[in-house]
Amino acid sequence: MTVARTIVLSLLGLLILLIGNTALAHHVLGRPAYIWNEDSRTPPAILVETLIGHYTVNMMIYPAFPKAGEESRVKLYATHLDTHVPLSEPVHFFVSDDRWWGDKRREALGTQMPTDNIYRQVVVFSEEADYILTAEFMAQGEPYIVDLPVRIGERTEWWPPALAVGIIGGVLGLVAFKKRRRLHRV
Repeated sequence: MTVARTIVLSLLGLLILLIGNTALAHHVLGRPAYIWNEDSRTPPAILVETLIGHYTVNMMIYPAFPKAGEESRVKLYATHLDTHVPLSEPVHFFVSDDRWWGDKRREALGTQMPTDNIYRQVVVFSEEADYILTAEFMAQGEPYIVDLPVRIGERTEWWPPALAVGIIGGVLGLVAFKKRRRLHRV
């Protein structure tokens, strides 16, 4: 296999991997109308449906594209798995920064009781970033914690182009190094 053919195949494989990584969806189209908010004609930005302990929990945030400085609404609905009775205990809502390093601030949003079996919490995010919304409640003496990751504002992806440039530069450097070693042997 020639060096040129190896480079072309490597670059083609890298291109296929990078193109497949760019599909980022804000929400799933075709969601049923029962999860829509009465104030909004759009589905929620993110919907978490989870089984935790003895409860099934649905947690969502509205509007579909939350923005910094604008009001967002978090809704939570929880029912017991066996009895299907809705949760009636107070739920504590928190928000924290979704960071890998640095200070992770955690702020209490409030404690809510259900209205029509749904817990509602209003939150205004001050800046565009990744956050984690947390709902905590106690039921039958056990603590329950549900996290909802949310992105506020548009995502700016810088690492795919940087990764592509790094890989291409590495491949070209390796090819140049091998070619130079081959020339010095002669």
